[in-house]
Amino acid sequence: MASGEGFLTKEQREMLNVAPPNVEVLSSSPKSPTLKSPGTKSSSVLLSEHHVKAPGGGRASTAGIAVRHVRRTHSGKHIRVKKDGAGGKGTWGKLLDTEGESHLDRNDPNYDSGEEPYELVGTAVSDPLDDYKKSVVSIIEEYFSTGNVEQAASDLKELGSTEYHPYFIKRLVSLAMDRHDKEKEMTSVLLSALYADVISPTQISKGFYMLLESADDLSVDIPDTVNILALFIARAVVDDILPPAFIARVRKMLPESSKGFQVLQTAEKSYLSAPHHAELVERRWGGSTQFTVEEVKKRIAELLREYVESGDTVEACRCIRQLEVSFFYHEVVKRALVLAMEMRSAEPLILKLLKEASEEGLISSSQMVKGFARLAESIDDLSLDIPSAKTLFQSIVPQAISEGWLDASFLKTSEENGQANGPDDEKMKQYKKHIVSIIHEYFFSDDIPELIRSLEDLGQPEFNPIFLKKLITLAMDRKNKEKEMASVLLSALHIEIFSTEDIVNGFVLLLESAEDTALDILDASNELALFLARTVIDDVLAPLNLEEISNRLPPNCSSGLETVCTAQSLLSARHAGERILRCWGGGTGWAVEDAKDKIQKLLEEFESSGVLSEACQCIRDLGMPFFNHEVVKKALVMAMEKKNDRMLDLLQECFNEGLITINQITKGFGRIKDGLDDLALDIPNAKDKFTFYVEHAKERSWLLPSFGLSDDAS
Repeated sequence: MASGEGFLTKEQREMLNVAPPNVEVLSSSPKSPTLKSPGTKSSSVLLSEHHVKAPGGGRASTAGIAVRHVRRTHSGKHIRVKKDGAGGKGTWGKLLDTEGESHLDRNDPNYDSGEEPYELVGTAVSDPLDDYKKSVVSIIEEYFSTGNVEQAASDLKELGSTEYHPYFIKRLVSLAMDRHDKEKEMTSVLLSALYADVISPTQISKGFYMLLESADDLSVDIPDTVNILALFIARAVVDDILPPAFIARVRKMLPESSKGFQVLQTAEKSYLSAPHHAELVERRWGGSTQFTVEEVKKRIAELLREYVESGDTVEACRCIRQLEVSFFYHEVVKRALVLAMEMRSAEPLILKLLKEASEEGLISSSQMVKGFARLAESIDDLSLDIPSAKTLFQSIVPQAISEGWLDASFLKTSEENGQANGPDDEKMKQYKKHIVSIIHEYFFSDDIPELIRSLEDLGQPEFNPIFLKKLITLAMDRKNKEKEMASVLLSALHIEIFSTEDIVNGFVLLLESAEDTALDILDASNELALFLARTVIDDVLAPLNLEEISNRLPPNCSSGLETVCTAQSLLSARHAGERILRCWGGGTGWAVEDAKDKIQKLLEEFESSGVLSEACQCIRDLGMPFFNHEVVKKALVMAMEKKNDRMLDLLQECFNEGLITINQITKGFGRIKDGLDDLALDIPNAKDKFTFYVEHAKERSWLLPSFGLSDDAS
């Protein structure tokens, strides 16, 4: 075959020179069925089919149609094709058009399925966070419908994805903000229930921070966003699920022009700074949807008494269900059993009620076991009022197990917890009986010296940590007055007969059993944190002692570790001294620094005037008897600096009037002794003066004789 160059125009030859590299490109593509086909034409033929062949090198007649847009068929007809030859019947498409449709005949003997073009199928990519957000909305809606806190907590646990819990906080509060007060109150109750157990404090703080960041967006749909969100934050602080320091910390992270910044200002100024703010905040949405512990216990006692009179099991179960405190039904079990022991004639009815409640699923197996376990723990104390209590309890347990409404695992648990190890156990039991009566007497009389004498008469200092545990446990189940008395007593005991090690060991015991304590006292964790923080404010423990307590707790004691962290957060908050000193209603609400400043001023006034009665009245007006050791300390330092012993006359008068107790005086002397080396840098003869003051005070009996210069004051 002759060379085709004679049949090509100059333009066609130029295109032929370009074609080889393009063909290489096409042939390298595995998806090009055109070039893979057995019948693929050469590049010159391919090119020639996109142009008109002119015999003898002449031009064909095109009737005014551009040559490159015309194709001659075998019949000699002219056919108009698409621009650049990219279409038309019987065409191959553009020269480099690899994306054109390839028509494969599956009935062709040479058909190869590999020549079929790839087809991409799009699938939706699942985002775990989006899935989580959708799931929590259904949990929240279900909770708003049923009010079942326990079910909501269980559903959230089952959902997993704990790292997304801050989004749950944000969604829960934002949904409640656009609803009625009932849902807002339910939201605050749920947050308190989830705190630490399901959602960590850090995640709760992060969730509220996310809400503050989105406050501007929320205000578009909810005009009253600033006030509502401020109230949610104030309620969270009152409920101790947000630390007071949260507001100050987050304020620094938000622009002053933002709605979130306004929310924090409103929460602090309008709610948290108001008198009786806790009560006002708690009642803002119509009050708690749940009763207080005391109210629940009272209602349980009433419904059990009514049941014994009527014998209507169905009505009693309905009343139990209406309490809506399924997590506290162990109290129903315990009180029912005690009532059965007190009223022997009521025993068959009581056992019938417990059996019915168990079979209906009203009281769960775990709550039933907890109720029996709590009674087993206090059976010795109960025997003081009901001598046959232990015998009756031992007869009820096997009956309940045989009838199937008490799990047999209770026997194994009670055997593990109730093993007798000889005389030491009996000795401890007797000690516990004595200290319970001593503590009750103290709560009645407020007589610290008498309590100290009673403890000294027992002569068992090795059990001091047990006394501390029992003291705080009993106080937590009473009112704020007894809690304040317990804190004041701890301060006095630390001076008199308790070492720092005793205090630390006592709190370790408390925190190890925090979960059991929470069965009786729902807010036990927060109250223990307040007791811990108060000991630091009262100089009973140092901040480092909290670290020591934390390190001594077992790794699985998550609630105890969380309590220590809460106490540390309370102490690090702004005005911590003021808040913690008045946590039980004690003190005057002054900050520690303010109290010290007032003490300094009244001592300076006494130094200039010398009026004992006026100085004593000023000390009395402070209203902080547990902080009078600061008066003693500052008076002694001033006496050294002024080289004037007039301050000793003031201390003598305060002791004579009973204004400053011997314990507070001893603690003040002890604080001077601890810092004597530093004091000697400013007052060279400080040690000599202090030795003189100690002897002077001992001679006049307003300093404990046991106080020495060489050993610890405690």
